[in-house]
Amino acid sequence: MDTSKKMAAGITGFASMLWLGLTAAVAANQRRLVFNPTLEREVKSPRSSGHRTRPVVLRAKDGTRLCGWLMTPTIPGPRPAVLYFGGRSEEVSWVVRDAGKLFPNMTVLAMNYRGYGESQGIPAEIHMIEDGCLLFDWLATRGQVDARRIAVVGRSLGSGVAVQVAKERPAHSVVLITPYDSILAIAKRRFRVMPIEYMLRHRFESIKHAPSLKAPTYVLRAASDDVVPHANTDLLVAKLGRLVADDTVPESDHMNIPYLDSTQDMVAGFLTRQFARPVEPSVAAAADAAAAAPATVLTEEPAIAAASAVPITITEPPLAANGPILPAPTLPEKATA
Repeated sequence: MDTSKKMAAGITGFASMLWLGLTAAVAANQRRLVFNPTLEREVKSPRSSGHRTRPVVLRAKDGTRLCGWLMTPTIPGPRPAVLYFGGRSEEVSWVVRDAGKLFPNMTVLAMNYRGYGESQGIPAEIHMIEDGCLLFDWLATRGQVDARRIAVVGRSLGSGVAVQVAKERPAHSVVLITPYDSILAIAKRRFRVMPIEYMLRHRFESIKHAPSLKAPTYVLRAASDDVVPHANTDLLVAKLGRLVADDTVPESDHMNIPYLDSTQDMVAGFLTRQFARPVEPSVAAAADAAAAAPATVLTEEPAIAAASAVPITITEPPLAANGPILPAPTLPEKATA
């Protein structure tokens, strides 16, 4: 074999080893690529100016402790409600601070995912969906909640949770902020040379569930989004069962979109209008049936546990990278991404 052929064979062998090594690394560290748990509160002492606010500690079916906040309007009587799901790196205490503007006169439940904030456990798609459904059920049992008028709101990674929960539960309406077709699709674009479809377990394939979504759905996009391309949102929007509107927030990007006054006004306006409409018979029947059926709901614990100083151990450290899934800290971002 001449020298040029030896060099070519050597380069090919090295490239193959590098490819195998990168593939193995992605497969072994996929949880870190999909999830980026933020432990520290964004708002140290969260309180809504338009609600009564109290910390909530709930135990999931397997005993995992979930921590967050329940906000109830000062207006008495059963009120419409919102269940909020955050992004990949998002700790949800900021939602409490902004709830008065985002969700006026609505009961709001914002809970941190497993491994986020003061919630215990390790994040995984299967747990997020299961916990999300149980959170919906728990919220529906609150005396201050109109169980026929519960909306789900999801941002970025949380849009995938919101879509699946809304499919499984009688959601009155849905708001998706910077949503995607699937994490798998975004991952395949990021890792073009790898067989990512055979490695990725946390796929969040919203596009598969979108046609079954019966609730009126509102999509909000960032004007400039280098994490979830508009092309991926387009694919999801084309499949949504009941799209009401698809708006782009001016001067927004993937990081700042939930904090902007314009975004919060648009979300509040959509939900206020939707909740003012008569409840559709199908939603009413599903909500009543769910209320009548025996169900396993989350167990509430004393609220003081939400302020516990006991450290929470996460077996996989968070990454600094932003967005639903990225291979490296190429896009630094605030903790709420």
